[in-house]
Amino acid sequence: MTVAHTDIAGFRADVRAWLDANDLTPGPDHSLDGQVEQLARVRRALYDADWMRYGWPAEVNGLGGPAVLRAVLGEEVANRDLAEPGIYSMIEVLAPTMISYARPELAAEMVPRLLSGREQWCQGFSEPGSGSDLASLSTKATRRGTDWVISGQKVWTSLAQYSARCVLLTRTGPGHDGITAFFVDMDSPGITVRPLRTMHGVDEFAEVFFDDVVVPGERMLGQPGDGWGVAMDLLPHERSSCFWHRIAYLFTRLDRVAGPAVEADDAELGAAYLALHTVRCRSAATQRRLGAGERLGAETSVDKVLLATAEQRLFDTARDLLPGTVELGDSPWRTEFLYSRAATIYGGTAEIQRNIIARRLLDLGKD
Repeated sequence: MTVAHTDIAGFRADVRAWLDANDLTPGPDHSLDGQVEQLARVRRALYDADWMRYGWPAEVNGLGGPAVLRAVLGEEVANRDLAEPGIYSMIEVLAPTMISYARPELAAEMVPRLLSGREQWCQGFSEPGSGSDLASLSTKATRRGTDWVISGQKVWTSLAQYSARCVLLTRTGPGHDGITAFFVDMDSPGITVRPLRTMHGVDEFAEVFFDDVVVPGERMLGQPGDGWGVAMDLLPHERSSCFWHRIAYLFTRLDRVAGPAVEADDAELGAAYLALHTVRCRSAATQRRLGAGERLGAETSVDKVLLATAEQRLFDTARDLLPGTVELGDSPWRTEFLYSRAATIYGGTAEIQRNIIARRLLDLGKD
């Protein structure tokens, strides 16, 4: 297979042709177990055919090219409903973190496992009482010789029960400079995972307990005290390619709503389309900045607010235009509507994002 690394249109056309020729349609099992199994299947097939390797550096067995190639691939996966976009996109959060902060030998060994679907990873950030207030985390890591001993609890950890590794934030001292990140094997003695049932009926999240878990010092990401920097680098990645995938998926849902809708509903459909188009335009600008190698930061909070607003408007529109489907049925529309209620909470609440925009982008001060 020959693809010009900078030829985005050609890359997209070749990906589409390959997907047309290789059936990755999900099976009948739409449970979370089925979704995770399908995710591994899709990643493995795309990696074996080299598509998943484009946009990643050679140091982790990538084939190079701009990061936007990863966004294009994820968009095509989302457009065909081949994998649930939220869990597919986790590679865009965790792999860049490993490349930036892990020892090069560790990143070279581990990142291909994630990209190829051989492993699933999770992100241990939020804690009881310190969700969006990440700086208040209390899970403690104490040095013991060349190792570190970790004790504490994380919550809202996506797919922890399926994960082989965890990018974990811990407290090693006071303040922002006392946060340190580790790359932890989830089968380490002392780790207990308890899935959480959410109101949309899926155990996507879990609480994770760490009871004197021993982690080798070589598994630290960066240096002691670099954890806040890890988080600040990771979160903008969560709001770049991940969001592009999610937006593509939401447009497929808008098409499904528009199908049975009548002309009298054009105004409501138009408002939903405008909200999605607005966040897509904003996300496209973010993708261009990422592709140009620019550092992403607080400005991605704008992307987060726009996406949450668009997602909730879309599923409000679905509820209004498909009477009874959400309230009375047990269809995917009901599950997705309920999940959309959390769009203004997960990944940093809308209130937190607006505070970031006000203070760091508009310089309005702390009050």
